[in-house]
Amino acid sequence: MEKQIRCGEEDGSGERGLLHTWRGYSYSTTPERVLLSRPVLQAALGARHGVLLVEGGHVYSFGDLPWKQNQTSSVVTEPVLEAVLSEQRVVFVTAGSAHSGVVTEDGGVHMWGENAHGQCGLSGLSVIPNPTPVGVLNSVATPPQTVPILEVACGDQHTLALSAKHEVWAWGSGCQLGLNTSTFPVWKPQKVEHLAGRHVLQVACGAAHSLVLVRCLPPPQEPRKQDKCGQCHQLLYTMTDKEDHVIISDGHHCPLGVELDSGEAKSALEGSPDQRSPTEPGPSMPAQIPKSPTYSTNPEFAPPPESIPASEPQNQVPASKTNTPEPDSCRATGGKSSPYPDEQAVKAYLKRLSDHALAEHTTKTPSTLHSAQVSLKHNVQQALKGRERVEERLRQEEPIQGKKSSSLGDIREEEAELSRRLSLPGLLSQVSPRLLRRTSRPRARAIPLTPGGIPEADAHLPSLQTEVWSWGRGQEGQLGHGDLLSRPQPVYVKSLNGKEVLRVAAGAHHSLALTAQSQVFSWGCNTSGQLGHMESPTTLPHITKLSDGIRVWDIGAGQQHTLLLADGDCIQPILYYSGQQVKEVMEQTEEEEQTGEYTQQPVLLPFCMNLGYVSSVCAGGRTCAALTDCNVMGFIASLHELAAAERKYYCKLSNINSLLLQPLLKLDSLSSALGQSSAGLLQNLIGRLGRLSQLTGQNSASLTSFLRRSRDIRGLVILEDAHLFLGTYSEYCSAVGDLLVMGGFQALVKPCHDVFGKGAEVVQKLSKCSEEGLPLSDILAHLFYLPIKHLHEYGRLLLKLATCYEVSSVDYQKLQDACSKYESMALHLKRRRRKEAEYTLHFWKSFPGKMTDSLRKPSRRLICESSNKALTLQNAGRFSVNWFILFNDALVHAQFSTHHVFPLATLWVEPISEENTGLYGLKVTSPEESFTLLASSPAEKAKWLRSINQAVEQALRVTQRADPPISRTASYTFYKDSRLKEATYEGRWVSGKPHGRGVVKWPDGRMYTGTFKNGLEDGFGDYVVPNKNLNSCDHYQGQWKDGKIYGFGTFRYASGEIYEGSFQDNMRHGHGMLRSGKLNSTSPSVFIGQWQYDKKSGYGVFDDITRGEKYMGMWLDDQRQGNGVVVTQFGLYYEGAFNNNKMMGTGVLLSEDDTTFEGDFSEDWTLNGKGVLTMPNGDYIEGSFSGVWGTGLKMSGSYYKPSLYDSDKEKAHALKLGRLAVHSEEKWKAVFLECWNRLGCDSPGQGQTTTAWDNIAVALTANRRQQRDSPELLSRSHHKTLESLEFIPQHVGPVTLEVYHTIRRYLVKACDTPLHPLGRLVETLVSVYRMTYVGVGANRRLLPQAVNEIKSYLSCIFQLVRFLFPDLPEEGGSLADPPKEKGSSDPHSLGWTSALLLPVLLPRLYPPLFTLYALENEKEDDVYWECVLRLNKQPDLALLAFLGVQQKFWPVTVTVHGEKQQVLSSTKDACFASAVEALQQISTTFTPSDKLQVIQLTFEEITQEVLALLKQDFLWSMDDLFPVFLFVVLRARIRNLGSEVSLIEDLMDPCVQHGEHGIMFTTLKACYYQIQHEKIT
Repeated sequence: MEKQIRCGEEDGSGERGLLHTWRGYSYSTTPERVLLSRPVLQAALGARHGVLLVEGGHVYSFGDLPWKQNQTSSVVTEPVLEAVLSEQRVVFVTAGSAHSGVVTEDGGVHMWGENAHGQCGLSGLSVIPNPTPVGVLNSVATPPQTVPILEVACGDQHTLALSAKHEVWAWGSGCQLGLNTSTFPVWKPQKVEHLAGRHVLQVACGAAHSLVLVRCLPPPQEPRKQDKCGQCHQLLYTMTDKEDHVIISDGHHCPLGVELDSGEAKSALEGSPDQRSPTEPGPSMPAQIPKSPTYSTNPEFAPPPESIPASEPQNQVPASKTNTPEPDSCRATGGKSSPYPDEQAVKAYLKRLSDHALAEHTTKTPSTLHSAQVSLKHNVQQALKGRERVEERLRQEEPIQGKKSSSLGDIREEEAELSRRLSLPGLLSQVSPRLLRRTSRPRARAIPLTPGGIPEADAHLPSLQTEVWSWGRGQEGQLGHGDLLSRPQPVYVKSLNGKEVLRVAAGAHHSLALTAQSQVFSWGCNTSGQLGHMESPTTLPHITKLSDGIRVWDIGAGQQHTLLLADGDCIQPILYYSGQQVKEVMEQTEEEEQTGEYTQQPVLLPFCMNLGYVSSVCAGGRTCAALTDCNVMGFIASLHELAAAERKYYCKLSNINSLLLQPLLKLDSLSSALGQSSAGLLQNLIGRLGRLSQLTGQNSASLTSFLRRSRDIRGLVILEDAHLFLGTYSEYCSAVGDLLVMGGFQALVKPCHDVFGKGAEVVQKLSKCSEEGLPLSDILAHLFYLPIKHLHEYGRLLLKLATCYEVSSVDYQKLQDACSKYESMALHLKRRRRKEAEYTLHFWKSFPGKMTDSLRKPSRRLICESSNKALTLQNAGRFSVNWFILFNDALVHAQFSTHHVFPLATLWVEPISEENTGLYGLKVTSPEESFTLLASSPAEKAKWLRSINQAVEQALRVTQRADPPISRTASYTFYKDSRLKEATYEGRWVSGKPHGRGVVKWPDGRMYTGTFKNGLEDGFGDYVVPNKNLNSCDHYQGQWKDGKIYGFGTFRYASGEIYEGSFQDNMRHGHGMLRSGKLNSTSPSVFIGQWQYDKKSGYGVFDDITRGEKYMGMWLDDQRQGNGVVVTQFGLYYEGAFNNNKMMGTGVLLSEDDTTFEGDFSEDWTLNGKGVLTMPNGDYIEGSFSGVWGTGLKMSGSYYKPSLYDSDKEKAHALKLGRLAVHSEEKWKAVFLECWNRLGCDSPGQGQTTTAWDNIAVALTANRRQQRDSPELLSRSHHKTLESLEFIPQHVGPVTLEVYHTIRRYLVKACDTPLHPLGRLVETLVSVYRMTYVGVGANRRLLPQAVNEIKSYLSCIFQLVRFLFPDLPEEGGSLADPPKEKGSSDPHSLGWTSALLLPVLLPRLYPPLFTLYALENEKEDDVYWECVLRLNKQPDLALLAFLGVQQKFWPVTVTVHGEKQQVLSSTKDACFASAVEALQQISTTFTPSDKLQVIQLTFEEITQEVLALLKQDFLWSMDDLFPVFLFVVLRARIRNLGSEVSLIEDLMDPCVQHGEHGIMFTTLKACYYQIQHEKIT
């Protein structure tokens, strides 16, 4: 550190780390300086020797060293280097009575000196002359691992080590080891198992006793871990909660072998700690204002069973009232070893508890900070809840206790939790901790009413929540338990609970504890006054007597003396000594020494002022030592000043709590005097002060250890964690302000008088208020604002430190930055926040009344108000009163009897230009109102504008802007807008209107989530409306426009219906699909088609799933009206007129067996009127009919039997279906119209191509954005398709082949994604087509309509494509450039619809279409298939001969699996195999052109094979070719060849019919008919 200081670098080493030693305290005593070349970092003193650690990690010894064999005299005056350690870098040294130890950087331990009792941890040697490594091994681990050590402490005959895992290891002899053994010495280091699971911070050794400082266990987290064994950390009990009882399994056996039998268990329990883990930090801040009597977690009223070790006589030594003798029945003694004295007693106890029988304790109960205090009421509820479960558990746990050991740490942990959770006084002495642990698991957790301290996880801050544990010999009372008994195991020192001990020290027979409040507690032997007080009993800790204002921050303890390092009034630290005076006469005998002079209380050592800045002290034997630094460039002085200031400040905060708050909180009438709101605010203030106090205490402890060890300013917490301090101060200041604003300090005046008397001198004294005659409320406010001044102190001291550095250095910059942060925060809190609070309080006092009372809130601060008439409302009436009050969260407009509050987050203000009007106006806009304010002068206008803008910015928490943003996120509840009344909107705003994403919630449960535009729902939104009758919700997801449902969306009705389609003005309008009912419900049905104003109108398909009928036709007002077709699952087919939802008018009815009726209908399936009934065999009846089809028909008419030769009449009666159905051009108009609308055209073909492309780009971009927001919606390939669609095919002039292919590729991609308008259209068409022709719609009579529907789709889509690409030729036109080469696939003269669009559309529609073809051709296909199967039984040659194939075309050899084989008479399926394989591909293609390609390929394969056979050029004649092709067709075995043929015939491009493809197709067709009529002989 000092290297960075400006000067004194070269000789800096001579000015720091100076060691001075002396004995006694007389005026004549002068310290001797120990001369060494390097600064001393640490010193340790034994009975007659000392060990020093110097910079660089070297170690020196001095004094009486009898174990050094080569020394002429054992007494060494000059320090000698321990050369053995020169290779090691030592970080810690310690000295016992006659042995020493060091810890190296890597965590290794070296010991030397006296070893008769094993205190050096090395077996077989009574003396160890030089430092020797000691192995600390964890033998439980496999393989055993070395345990790294942090520090070591040495006593007379024992040594303790603190490991890096904060566990304690011990070796040597005596009960002070705390080990489960009675055989000594213990040569090998062993872990002190009774502290397992605890975080130990420091170890100290007296002559025959041990002390450790332990961090308190954190408060239990929910859900609680179950009880674990303290030794091996496995679960002791597993517990399963059933409805009304608990199953507990106790199958745990500790593998570490610390199973105690009943006798050992007894002694272990008796050595057990006070079963508590106080987490309360020291200045015990109250956590709750006692409204009802409160129980604290103070140990005095929760004594654990603590008793006498089994080895000691069974009598209780008189001690403090906390020592409750343990009832014999509590000891585990085998048999039915119930841990409860009496189950009845427990039940009675719980009963008493619930009957408020515990109130008597409360008078004595101090309240403590950071403990979750629980009021009596809560306790009672919890106890009652728990009682039944407890009784059950009592019965179940009885057998457990005797059998199992539990480490004491574990018991402690349980009871600690208990005492924290349910602070029930006096409980633990009567009831088992395990039982109570169960009781104390309330369903609702008792939450601390104040925030706990700084999270312990914060590594920079030392913990204040600590405990002291002691064990070993106790004859002098040095253990602090109030008796003179020894303890073989660590026991918790109860009376130091909550005292925030930071450091412990052990003299030979006395002990010291230093607290965060700079007090020292001492106990043990006091024969020479070494305790620094004359209190008794000395068996309990008492505070060392020091005059006021002396704050101790380091301690040392020797044989019979104590050394204290403290802050006083001067700038340098001062030293105090208590204990025996040491005479300098060497011959003095032991007896004389015992009767020598000693101190009654600590005395100041006069020479300490000459030593410089003392950084630490130590004592041992009869010697004292101090490490000092000279002040280099003011750096050391500044550090000491910073640490001293923090310690003083922490004491001040502790005093405020203990002298002012604690007495006040004991006052029963406090909450009634304060009133409910102020009581809550006071509680909040106390919590914030507690947090601030704890942070200060932790920082003070951190600074103290900083002085003792490191000097690198980067380790300063106030630098590294400035945000933590600034945040805590800001919260604290707000809490003080809130209480001030609500008149809390005024309300505290009476309670203060009640507690402290009329003058309330305590408050006066604490506040150090200089002004005379101030009212008590102002003095209280002044007192609570005092901590803010400490921020200035931080700033001043950090600046002082900064001046010790070069201005260019990083450290200087760091200190400077931190300084300015603290200064600016101090000014902000003092000038702005405090002034605002005082101004607001003044305002409430000046304007009392109902209105102002309703506006008064703790966090609300006044900014300005217009009672001086500086601001008026424009166009206000002459006699109206308009008063404007601006708060930090709202603008209030008050009139005579009413007032309105405008929240600032949704307030927009802009100045109105003065040019034309001459008025100084401000336009104020809120979501539902807008008004103009007139200021009296330009200055007033500027003031109000600035004030409102700043307040709005603060409310929105935006900074660094000239004006608040016009666009912002805020929440607002509407109060008069008819549509949104009482609804709350949360989301984006622009200039007073919801705009952007947001959520509206209505009080009746309706909710809209989506986008807004100018205050109205616009864009995509999600809307939920509860339906109370059906106990469900209507749910809409889709597009909105101008506040109404408009565009595409999905509406799920509460009734279970789902509509998916277009809307307009909140109504179903356009194309849509409505699903009603589930498939298993009463009336499932699906309608898909056109809607107008919420009703079915236009063409639509209705599938009545229950009746098995499907209607395809026209609708009007939700009824079937006009032409239509009905098919049923029983094969009935009707086409004709419908009226009023019925078959009414002319129609045609066919049944499955081709019976046909053509004539008049009056109802569904009801014939009524003239008509012709034709039988399947051609006979027909002409006349009048009436009746329902399928039942008896009444008829009168003529019966005709056509003769075989009467062909004309037969022709007349041949029925053409589809005449009375809806024409394909009339179907699905709404679907195409919507696509045109998306492209920006009002009707087909009317509009601009450029506009259409713009709309496509907008649609794609919006969808890309949505995809970016929720990428899971689209697949990766989909994403790529979208990217490629951003490039529009550009061309000028006529379309060439190249451009044509570009357009084709674009269309394929566009139709691939529903996010493109064309893709959306194709997707919709596919769904309507499937809806029509799948299921009941798969009726062979619908085939012609299905084919025509596809043709109409193609022409309508082509119209759209030509609109987008106007240069494409019309249907049947040709491309610009002639074909370069002959290729049938080039679409030069093809129909555009076939070439461009059929490949896109047909694959998607193929399944339903092909099913219809298969049904239509079923009979022919069956005949054909039967023939195919029969003929295929023949071998190749036989079949070729049968079909009349010329012999020259018969293959001689065939290739099978790459080998040539002779064709034999038995060979089968080998000839023309490649052609057969080619033809089989016809079933895997979709479009006619692809199927024709397959046929062509088959012909080419046949030709190839024949050419190879003939080995010469050859031209086919049809007579030669047909039989060969017929052979291939037969061998290809295509199941539905008739359907394939019909499909190609219906959909092939007319241009192709007369070309090569046409001839090949005709050949295939001829083969099909030939096979059907083949005579097999």
